[in-house]
Amino acid sequence: MVLSGGGARGIAHLGILKALEEFGIVPSFISGTSAGAIAGAFYAAGYPIPKIVSILKKGQIFNFSNILIKKQGLFAMKGFQGIYQEYFPNNSFEDLNIPLFVAATDILKGEIVYFSSGNLAQALQASACIPLVFQPVNFNDTLYVDGGVINNFPTEPLINKCDIIIGSYVNSIKKEVDQVHMNNILDRCFHLAMKSSVQNKTQSCTLYIEPPNMSQFSIFNLKRSEEIYDYGYNYALSLEKEIKDIVNTI
Repeated sequence: MVLSGGGARGIAHLGILKALEEFGIVPSFISGTSAGAIAGAFYAAGYPIPKIVSILKKGQIFNFSNILIKKQGLFAMKGFQGIYQEYFPNNSFEDLNIPLFVAATDILKGEIVYFSSGNLAQALQASACIPLVFQPVNFNDTLYVDGGVINNFPTEPLINKCDIIIGSYVNSIKKEVDQVHMNNILDRCFHLAMKSSVQNKTQSCTLYIEPPNMSQFSIFNLKRSEEIYDYGYNYALSLEKEIKDIVNTI
């Protein structure tokens, strides 16, 4: 299972995972960026999906919080350390029930890094560290920012590991709009820029799930989390034929 970044839109991944469960599909491996890495980690740890939605909403992981003015970013990722300590007490990839790959960008070397062992909380903070919004995460003698800067749909760790790859991408944008509000310009530009690279990688997927018009949901607002969850869930259910075709091959 490949889970894209997307901030609060990442809640839709959980709706999609719930629908897949109901069809009898549970991933053997998960690869995620940013919000996808966070959702994937909780799922890989064995938390029930409704509980994960509650944790993410209550913890305000996708909301602005922990303001700390610094020249490299407005918010401190370490503010989320307590949440991860509470729900991942051993703070280890090795304790997860499902192997997980977490994509982050090494901003000093200019390359993508995939974490799959060791310090889970650090990897999740690095993967979700949106540039200019959050301070870069400093560990392993380098600085990390959001994995989506280079790879917002990390299929690569699963190639040659899985016979079936299902991709969940939650950043679809409405193609024609009358106007774009200032607070949405950066988000729209970012996802327009990455769309072509993501499209090329969908060929690696047995099934590619992209709920339409996800840009109706803000990446920083959890107030519509239940609606986002339902939107992902219902869209996945609409792909019943495609999903059942996969089930029949397993």
